Order: sequence, then structure tokens, then C-alpha cells
Amino acid sequence: MIHQYQNNGYNIVLDVNSGAVHVVDKIAYDIIESLEAMNSLHTPETLREDDTYQYLLERFGQVYGEEDIRDVLEAVIELTEAGQLFTRDIYEDYIGEVKQRKTVVKALCLHIAHDCNLACRYCFAEEGEYHGRRALMSYEVGKKALDFLIANSGSRRNLEVDFFGGEPLMNWKVVKDLVAYGREQEKLHDKHFRFTLTTNGVLLNDEVQEFVNREMDNVVLSLDGRREVNDKMRPFRNGKGSYDLIVPKFQKLADSRNQQKYYIRGTFTRDNLDFSNDVMHFADLGFEQISIEPVVGEETDLYAIRESDLPQIFHEYDVLAKTMVERERKGEGFTFFHFMLDLEGGPCVAKRLSGCGSGTEYLAVTPWGDLYPCHQFVGQDEFLMGNVDEGIVKPKIADEFRGCSVYSKEKCRNCFARFYCSGGCMANSYKFNNTINDTYDVSCEMERKRVECAIMVKAALADSL
Repeated sequence: MIHQYQNNGYNIVLDVNSGAVHVVDKIAYDIIESLEAMNSLHTPETLREDDTYQYLLERFGQVYGEEDIRDVLEAVIELTEAGQLFTRDIYEDYIGEVKQRKTVVKALCLHIAHDCNLACRYCFAEEGEYHGRRALMSYEVGKKALDFLIANSGSRRNLEVDFFGGEPLMNWKVVKDLVAYGREQEKLHDKHFRFTLTTNGVLLNDEVQEFVNREMDNVVLSLDGRREVNDKMRPFRNGKGSYDLIVPKFQKLADSRNQQKYYIRGTFTRDNLDFSNDVMHFADLGFEQISIEPVVGEETDLYAIRESDLPQIFHEYDVLAKTMVERERKGEGFTFFHFMLDLEGGPCVAKRLSGCGSGTEYLAVTPWGDLYPCHQFVGQDEFLMGNVDEGIVKPKIADEFRGCSVYSKEKCRNCFARFYCSGGCMANSYKFNNTINDTYDVSCEMERKRVECAIMVKAALADSL
């Protein structure tokens, strides 16, 4: 399967199954496109057949020279022999093994606080309540959660724990105590905890910063962009904006971490479809690790992204990609999370096929110790898998998530981006289709555009070397 597109003056050819990317001239672009249309499965032998050359000669002889056509065909044959063009999808052969593999739990999202000091208008957690009641996780429940993780992690040494909310800093003492407990358990069980924290920054201070820099492998800092954008969607409960209080704290924390191991993370809505300006606002504030993601809302939500918004969103990604290239060339570059692609190695086969590992390798824990497939399923009774006292009591839920892959979703089979998004978010699929084995179409369209832009950025920067 071949995907071709043109962006920012580059002719780009992606061999979907191998992941090989080729930046080509116009004649190669046209010939590869014609070969893909002529036959969906090529081998070096079929490409060498005289009929192939004659077909190309009849198609392009009036536009390109015979010698140029033959040279391009020979190059295509060479790349096909090298497994970089017209490759076969071998991954479906592994899907049975992926479904049957014995998975271990490697990560927990600890809902340390079902409470929040902001009233974000798009919050899927309902200001931290998650369809339930306000609550703070006790040390005892958190301790059992870490014990559960260790007991179910098999031989895996590196374990991940994200302190999440609501707002985790509203339960700061328990966060610190659980980190201390985790460090004790590392020595006893030959494990290593990678702790992360997601915070809105309201309660961030020097003491928190010092602890975070010592103990947290990563920090996610929630901010939506320009002052007017952020304060409309992320106000305090009295309606007052949060931007002016939070931004200096985030700048200080990012600098104290040498602009590494953190993300400034925003959400864009219909109210700021010009979100490339928010990304650049972050960059101008000095942040170098940036993520801005589309809101996911009901069709009745005025702020929700609609299909009609996609052309403008695509334009914004194009603008952002071009601007990133320009800034990088001037030595003012930054990282944008959704444009991060590993074109050399990439994720393992299981990851490429089935994604984030929710419900199998990754679980969310409520303040009272219930286990769910991920934070977005919390509060939905049909996805309650067990608790930290008894463990997983509904293994069929895990089995269902384990069987979810790019091959269980019909829309993924012919999508060029399937091995980058691994089928997309299962929670969004369930939200819009009442099954985890489908896709959220608007999100898919955006993901395809992000992949195209990310590859273009890589091509442009390689061209600068």
C-alpha cells in the first residue's frame, strides 16, 4: 500500500507497510502513482516485465524522456527489492499472537483527586467528579494500587505511575507519601517507578517544584494557549481566568527542568480553530515541549469540533508545520507532540497493531480503588474491571481490549496512518459508536493530516542538512 501527497513543495511517497518514506521528483511521483493504480501488489519480477515499461511509456512518453522513465523504473525495482516500496502487509499474520500474548500491567493512572480548583468548560471529568462524587485517594488505597502494579507486572522492571485528577496537587501529601513508598518497594522487588504528574499549576510552588524535579520523570502542564483562549475555557469556579497566575509558574518549572521531561499541554476547541497561534504563543513564552490536542465533545456542545471545521484545522496544521521548519532552521525550534514520528525504528509490532495498552497494560485507579481500562472510562459501570483489593475480577473486559486492533476496525484496514495511531482512541470510539472496535472519524481525519505534516517536517529538516 502506497500513500502519496504533496506538501510545502515536497513530493512525498510513504510505503505504508514498511514505513519507508521517499521524497521524490515529479517524474518518480507520477510513475509510482501510476504503478500503484495499475496493480496494488508489485514484486521486482512484475515490475521488470516489458508490459510494465510499455505501460509507462504509453502513459508518460509525451511528458518525460524514455531514458528518464527507464531510470525511474529501475530505481523503483531496486527499492521494491529492498523492501521499501510495494511491500506486503505482514502484520496481520501476527494478530493471533498479539491477541493471545500474556500481557502484564506496566502502568497505572492514579486518580489521586476527584476534585479540582478550576471549572474547565470541556472537562470530561466533570470538574474532577467523573460521574460520581468528589473524593481524595487515601494513602492506604494508593499503597494497595502500587502493590497491585508490582504483583501484576511480571518480570517487567520499569513501571509507570501517573498522578492524575481532577487536580493532583489538591492531595499533595498523599502524592509525596506514595512516591516514598514506591521508592522503598523498588529496592525490595527490583523494580523502577517512573512517576509523572499532570497539573493545572494553581497550587504549584517552590516546594512542589523541588520535589517534582527530584522525583517525577515527566510533568504535564495544562494550559490552553493565549490568555483569552485559556481563560474562556479554563476559569476558576468564580469565573476568573487562570492564565496570569499559572503561566509564570509553568515558565519557572520548565526552565528548572532545562526544558526537558515536561509538556505544556493545551486543548483547542471551535473557539480557537486558529490554534497554530496558541502553539506559537507557547513557543514565544519559552516553552520547548508543546502539545495542543483537539477537544472531544458531544455534538450538542458548542465548543465541539465538527466535520465542517476540518479544512481550517488542516490549514492550521500546515501553517504550524511550515513555521516549525522555519524556526528550526533559525535555531529556535521546539517539539510538537503530534508531529513526533520515529521513521527509523518505531514501536514494536504489538504497539503498532493495538495501541496504548488500555485495559491490559495500562489501568486507571479511582480514589476508592476501582480499576478501569483508562481514565476516560472511569465512572462507566460496564467497564469496571475490579479493585485494588481483589484485583481483576472481570478478565473478559481485558480480553476485549486485548483483541482490539487495526484489524478489528474495518476503517483502519485501508488507512495509511494505521500504524502511527494504532487504531486511535478506544474511549473515543466507544463514546461515538458504543463499541471500542470502531473509530471516531473526525479524529481520524486529523490524525492523517498530522502524520502527513510530521513527515513533511522531517523531510524539510533533512533537506536542510
